[in-house]
Amino acid sequence: MLLACVASGVQAQAPDPAASRIDKVTLYQGSATVERTLRVPAGAREAQFACLPAALDAQSLQVSGDAGLRIGELRVQTTERALASTCASPLEAKIRSLQDELANVAAAASALKLVDRYLQTVAGGTAAEGSKAVPAGATQIQATADALRRSAEDGQKRAHQLQRDKEALELRLKPLLAERERTAGQRSRVVSVQVQLASEREATLRLVYQVRGPNWQSSYRATLDVDTSKLRLERQAIVAQASGEDWSGVQLRLSTGAPARSTQGRLPPPWTLDLVPPAPPPSPAPVMSLSKGAAAPSAAREANLAEAPLPDFEVQTDEGAYATEFAVPGRTSVPSSGERVTLALGAVDAQVRLLTRTAPAMEQAAYLVAELARPSGVWPAGPVALLQGTRFVGNGRLDFAAASADTATTELAFGRDDQVTVRTDPVQEKRDTAGLTGSRTERTVQSRYRVDNRHAGAIELQVLHAAPVSRDEKIEVSSRYTPQPASLAFANKPGTVLWQQSLAAGASATFAAEHVLSYPKDAPLREHR
Repeated sequence: MLLACVASGVQAQAPDPAASRIDKVTLYQGSATVERTLRVPAGAREAQFACLPAALDAQSLQVSGDAGLRIGELRVQTTERALASTCASPLEAKIRSLQDELANVAAAASALKLVDRYLQTVAGGTAAEGSKAVPAGATQIQATADALRRSAEDGQKRAHQLQRDKEALELRLKPLLAERERTAGQRSRVVSVQVQLASEREATLRLVYQVRGPNWQSSYRATLDVDTSKLRLERQAIVAQASGEDWSGVQLRLSTGAPARSTQGRLPPPWTLDLVPPAPPPSPAPVMSLSKGAAAPSAAREANLAEAPLPDFEVQTDEGAYATEFAVPGRTSVPSSGERVTLALGAVDAQVRLLTRTAPAMEQAAYLVAELARPSGVWPAGPVALLQGTRFVGNGRLDFAAASADTATTELAFGRDDQVTVRTDPVQEKRDTAGLTGSRTERTVQSRYRVDNRHAGAIELQVLHAAPVSRDEKIEVSSRYTPQPASLAFANKPGTVLWQQSLAAGASATFAAEHVLSYPKDAPLREHR
């Protein structure tokens, strides 16, 4: 009975039929367009959208309604939340609900203590004042003892469970109290919009406005099947907002556009020329003083610091002629606590090219790389979780904007390939003199690498090597390679040598490079490697 009282919690209040509700949200970079709806009864002359967030942009207000609903002027009013009795913040409502549950748990625990004291009194055989002890037989004594034992055991179990419930509720309440303390001055104001109208019959009134602060980030999940060379790329979005109003069961659209950006580019300022006048003699610095009751100059800065910080998201903007929007299926809820919500936006399956890449001079190890062509549509840059089958291998970044314009592909690295061994011989280096009078130094550097494929099948191998690049006409560089490289400027970086070949199962391959550097004997050589 006592536990049933605790589990019941706070009864939910019926929604106010005169209150508006959020129906649709389009989320941009650092802002959101919110659409609220309100049912207007027949004959109404005025409607009010109350408890709107203080971050609302009044210039963005748009009002519309069903056919036959005539709309007049708008009035926007900003008030303190404490003065609006019906505008308790969502955070405050959650805190009060948890505090009520804690009070129920405390009441149940107190009742259990009272029961426990009564049982102890009965078990001790203490007769009530003015009463006579009634003799009992052995059977009655045994039955009484069993009842006391069961009641005491149930009471202890209930007390333990109540303590657990109390700890769980306090754990949920603690971050909410910290959030309320952190945002004490940020959500203290609310906005209400009054609409003058004429309605002949019941209709729906819609209010659309822009609110600053909400944000979203592209995120991905890439699952590689090495046997079929197929990659499943799942598109996700991480959404967070702290606008002061919960988005509960809304139709959510995510847009790569940015209405908060400037609507036109900057114009070049005038270029003027003038002579600098002589500097005036220095004057003594004025003594700054604040009159009594005047605000300190730092007050404005402190007020700005009190503003709600934007969620720390990096969003890639589509620079095309039009923004791209992603519709989230069904209805979505995003709380106003800044909590991050991850949404699934669909997936594509793509064929990839698997490469085994190594840079032996940097590390004697090989890594598995998947080369992916850009799928159709807009793919903003974002973090990507990488998996081989069901095995999580790490995190990377998907960025088609950084891909080569010629190939329109990007690469995802899936960790070390332990079935490929890489060996590096010690670098051989020797110096000599050259020129008719021995006026030049000639330095020869030799590097040699070996790669073994222990896979059951062939691999596409890439070996990278850094070759010296002269930045001075007095320094001459000649290089010889065995075998001949596929590229001397891998990834458009001169001096990055690429060997590429198919390596059969159980096969080995060696790669060698020799560089001869010739420079003036009396000129010190500066190297950056």
